[in-house]
Amino acid sequence: MATLTYTRIEDIPKIHATAREAFASGRTKSIAFRKAQIAQVGYLLKDNEQRIKDALKSDLGRPYLETELLDFAAVYGEVRMVYDKIDQWVKPQRIDFHFNWFPMGPKLVAEPKGVILNIAPFNVPVFLLLSPLVSAIAAGNGAVLKPSEQTPAFSQLIAELLPKYLDPELYAVINGGVAETTKMLELPWDHILYTGNGRIGRIIAAAAAKHLTPTTLELGGQNPVVVDPKMDVHLTAKRLLWGRFSNAGQICLAPEYVLVPAHFQDTLIEEMKKVYKTFYPDGPENSDSFSRIVTTAHTQRIKKRLDETKGKVVLGGATDVEKRYIAPTVVRDVPVDDSLLTEEIFGPVLPIVPVKDVDEAISIIRSKDYPLAVYVFSNDPKFEEKVFSNTKSGAAVTNETVITAGVPGLPVGGIGPSGYGYYTGKHCFEQFTHWRVSLKNPGWVDKVAFGFRYPPYKPDYQKYVKGITSSLPPRPGTQSGTAKRWAFWLLFALVGAGSVVLTRSRGQLKA
Repeated sequence: MATLTYTRIEDIPKIHATAREAFASGRTKSIAFRKAQIAQVGYLLKDNEQRIKDALKSDLGRPYLETELLDFAAVYGEVRMVYDKIDQWVKPQRIDFHFNWFPMGPKLVAEPKGVILNIAPFNVPVFLLLSPLVSAIAAGNGAVLKPSEQTPAFSQLIAELLPKYLDPELYAVINGGVAETTKMLELPWDHILYTGNGRIGRIIAAAAAKHLTPTTLELGGQNPVVVDPKMDVHLTAKRLLWGRFSNAGQICLAPEYVLVPAHFQDTLIEEMKKVYKTFYPDGPENSDSFSRIVTTAHTQRIKKRLDETKGKVVLGGATDVEKRYIAPTVVRDVPVDDSLLTEEIFGPVLPIVPVKDVDEAISIIRSKDYPLAVYVFSNDPKFEEKVFSNTKSGAAVTNETVITAGVPGLPVGGIGPSGYGYYTGKHCFEQFTHWRVSLKNPGWVDKVAFGFRYPPYKPDYQKYVKGITSSLPPRPGTQSGTAKRWAFWLLFALVGAGSVVLTRSRGQLKA
């Protein structure tokens, strides 16, 4: 493993102060400056693709293709989209027209919050560091990045590269472990983004609360899959195994467990066995298409849960803690109280849970914390709608897994225990933006509308107040005002038309 040089704890407040001073200089107000920095994020990646792929090969045993697909592609898409959209996003937002207020020009002005802290995990580090950085830059903020100490080669590399491409005063990297992170959390930030688990998320939120700092938490969770037995079984098996085994299952959006009708379990598993052989024809341990677990400690944790399962291993099952290897594994007949279902596995183990029907599947999902995603494999819109309308999650995805994070314009975010807030795209830009209310009231308005507000108050003030007060919607259970108006004008038109016909008829009789 590579050696990671930690940032000196006494330097952390200095880095924080430098970023705040640089932000206070006002240079991020320039849209041209922001666009140049956003472009540089892209070229940091482009110019150093091989070094980054090699670093993640060292840290995660990750195949190059997975780094390009899971990390690079998403960041390149983010850079291009945000660069092209920023001029539109930063424009002041006008409110809906209202006769009483339009002379004052009310609007919302997009202003940066200040300096953002992004604490990222080990599993998809390029995407989870650089994608939010692009949004922070677009909104006009400074940013300090804290990569994971569990990916030493990559974290050391990003600390070297970032100051070569971006303004080194506004954008910095702090490397370290618990002590360094604790020191960072003692400082006042203008927004904190954390991606990781719920236990640490609570610590982050509590520390942020001391400074009333807004936070975004992406905390993953147990993402269920509900399988319709009428669905194409080969496509289902292939996409499920790919989603679970990519990056050795260390993806927050990976499918966590599969709910399948008991009578269909054998059919699905037999198809999984066929797909498994095509994925790893020489076995996964010898494959150059399968990653490793990030540390021996995480490997031991996954092994322990696999050892304790009451289910039956039907694919994989081999482990080697020292080599950080957990074979891509499928376990059948897993009960809902099993060791594999107590919390997120975050590894390449896929439990299959047999159920009576879709109602039981929904009941199991609802008994657990809200996940980051609910997956359905079905071509039946009614089946799909039943699952999604009776569950809650950050994402609701049909016939696919994982890839929503890479779709430009779709945010990533959870709900409740799986997190709150969003990252990527416009949603992340808005999250790092302070929408400042702006209004400019000319003096003449007092003469026509607002002069009544000054003491001494006049007895007839109510007629003026009513003039600026919006009317209530129709009282429930009564005919709406709109319907009454339409009825009136319809009656008016009918009467008018009748009058014309009657007049013509009289004219014809006289003739």
